[in-house]
This record gives sequence, structure tokens and C-alpha cells, in this order.
Amino acid sequence: MTTTKRTHTRDPHPNGGGYPDSYYVATATGMQEHPRLQGDHQADVCVIGGGFTGLSAALNLAERGFKVIVLEAERIGFGASGRNGGLVGSGQRKDVLDMEAAFGLETSRQFWDFAQAAKQEIRDRVAKHNIACDLQRGQLEGIHKASYAGDAKELSDALAERYDYPHTRALDREETKELIATDEFIEGFLDEEAAHLHPLNFALGLARAARDAGVQIYEGSRVKSYSQSDPAEIKTAEGSVKASFVVLACNGYLEKLEPRVSGKIMPINNFMIATEPLGEKRAQELIKRRLGVHDSRFVVDYFRISDDHRLLFGGGENYRRGFPSDIRGMVRPYMLRIFPQLKDVSIDYAWGGTLAVTVNRLPSVGRLQPNLFYGHGYSGHGVPTSIFAGKVIAEAIGGTAERFDVFAKLPIRTFPGGTLFRYPGMVLGMLYYSMKDRL
Repeated sequence: MTTTKRTHTRDPHPNGGGYPDSYYVATATGMQEHPRLQGDHQADVCVIGGGFTGLSAALNLAERGFKVIVLEAERIGFGASGRNGGLVGSGQRKDVLDMEAAFGLETSRQFWDFAQAAKQEIRDRVAKHNIACDLQRGQLEGIHKASYAGDAKELSDALAERYDYPHTRALDREETKELIATDEFIEGFLDEEAAHLHPLNFALGLARAARDAGVQIYEGSRVKSYSQSDPAEIKTAEGSVKASFVVLACNGYLEKLEPRVSGKIMPINNFMIATEPLGEKRAQELIKRRLGVHDSRFVVDYFRISDDHRLLFGGGENYRRGFPSDIRGMVRPYMLRIFPQLKDVSIDYAWGGTLAVTVNRLPSVGRLQPNLFYGHGYSGHGVPTSIFAGKVIAEAIGGTAERFDVFAKLPIRTFPGGTLFRYPGMVLGMLYYSMKDRL
């Protein structure tokens, strides 16, 4: 049976309203509606965006004693924070070997340490606030291409020898297949301390913790403009906020709100499906130990087993505003390439989401003026990186900018042609890498 019970093809409420249909929404816990911003308000900090970056910044700021208002255009976790694959990877989007080649060992170690702190921040928040988000340890990268043979061992050796991280190991084909029931991978890279979680429930848990700390959250409150003054005045359709600091945490939904940085990121769409429940035995045979998995393709496939024994599978992208009319039909072939044994399995949910990438796939974190901060462009590594970006932005507003300044010094180039020509250039680039994946 291959019928689709639920398929989300586009954001149904572009000007406010409910969540898109997805497995995460269907299994969300602690969902709470927040009012629209109405009338005039004042705060120390106004955070624009209710995803991981904004919620992390707001919570950390509130714990430092700041009065914080969060303005979310839709619902908390509505964007990529509530729709992604849930993988909490180690390091940055570029591995340490690439970081060493680009910036040298010292800088690479610094960003590795930041990523370790990001994972710990997630573990600490889950424990401190009792967030029921199905946090699981263990992640595996499946190496799909013969020319990448040996890369896993080189990376594992480097992490043990130069980064004091003995928690990874390279797997041969048989060891990899023992964990992941596919013939697709020639090797594997196992990271015991990486993790995965239910992203929307994590976002909702952060929102609850932020509210408990005194943060005021407003949904359905799309920001129309803000002044470049001190204090800044942030305006929505029905209200305004005067704040000493502004945090832009919009990621792939930034659009024209801030032209000074919008050309440094490219919004792209990625897609996921959730199968019917497979049963505990079949799910464990498919992916042992409930590892989170992704492959070595440039346009990456990523997948894991849910708490109720479904396969959650992400694959495929597009580079335009709309989603495909048949997400199930688009993603299912990617799943069957990895797991042809699932051809009899139906798809219960299919959905898409918008994230943002940078030219060099490193996060874009900085400030445009003394009281205006931003964090975005996590390039598919957003769960840990966005949480940490929010934390270091809060540190900087609180007067401790050492870690923030390291991020702000990363060279993030504007896309060639800025916002006007970035999409055609991206399509050509992705076609090139997609061809390389296949060869």
C-alpha cells in the first residue's frame, strides 16, 4: 500500500495562523498559543523570530535579567526549527579537516570547542527544563562513494589526536551494514556523542522555559520595519516595541526585512517524509540503536527512527519559493534508494521547510550596528549551531563578546549577484554537485 494520508505542499498560512501539517506537529507536546502584539510596548531586547536562535537568545538573556519580547510572524518553531531532521551533529557544517585547511588548526579547534559547547547546551537545557523531545545519542555518516574511501578513518584519527575527541570510529562496509540495513554505503563514520531529537518539541520546550523566565512571546506578529536608532522601534501591523537591542533570528524567512545581510544567505527548501509505524522489530532491523544517519552526498539524505518506530527520512531540495505539489512522490525514491525493502510501506506524512545556506556553509553571525545583532545561515547544521548562536548573541548583549566576536570574524561572502541572481547561480551549482554525487 502506498497511499499518502497527509501531504503538506506549501505554507498554508503565509500571513499568520497554524502550523504546517507534519509528523512533528502531529506528535507535539506542550503546544501553546500566544497572543498577537497589540499596542505599544517596551523591552530591553526585542527578538525577531521564534525559532531556535531567537528562543535561545531570549532564554539566555532573560536568565541574565533582561526584559525580552519575542515577535514571531507565525507560530513558535514554525520554520526550519520545527521541521528539520533533528540531527545534532558534532563540529561545524565543514568538518575539522576542511576547517584546518581554510583557517588553520587553532581556529579549527576553537570552532570545534564551540560545537562541543553547543551539544552540551542542548543536553543541559533538556535536563534543566525537563523537555520531552526524545533526545537520543549516536549518529552515523554513511560513505556512499568509492573516492571517499579512507576519509572516515582520517577524520576519526584527527579528532582523537588533535581535538581530544575519542568518540568516533571508522567502520568498514560490513560493520556499517550491521548498523544500517542498506547496501548503499561502502564505509561508515560513527560518532557516539552526536545526537538527534524531536525538533519541534525541543523548540516548544525552550519557549516554555523562556516564558517561565519572564520572556513575553507574541505569535502572528510579523515585523514590518524597525528603526536604526537607539532605542530601536520595531513595528508590526497592530503594535510596536521600543527596545535597546534587536536580535534578527529569521534565517530562511529574513527576505527583505534587512537588505544589508540578506544577500549573504540563500533560502532553500528541503523535504521530509514519515512512514507508517514499522513495528519495533522491523525498525530495529533497519537502523540499530536508533542512530541518527546521514550520507556523504552534497545534497544529503538524512534519516532516523522515531519513538513510535517510523522511519523519518529527508531528501531532495528545491531553490524557489514554492514546494512541489507531491512531496511524497519526490522524496520516496530517495528513501527507496537507501532502503528498497520499504517498497511496501505507506507514507503517513510529507512536508517541506525553508532553511538558509551561506556561500561557504559557515554560520553568519554578527552585528550591523551596536544594538542590532543577527544569526542565520546554518546551512543544514542548524540544530546545535543556532542554539549556540543565540547563546553567544546573548553573551554579547550582556557585555561578554569574546565568543561572539570569533563568529563575527568568519568571512561570509555575499552571493554573487546578491539577492537578484543568487537563485540561478545556486541551481547551477547544485546541479554540478548533484552530478558529482552520482558519478
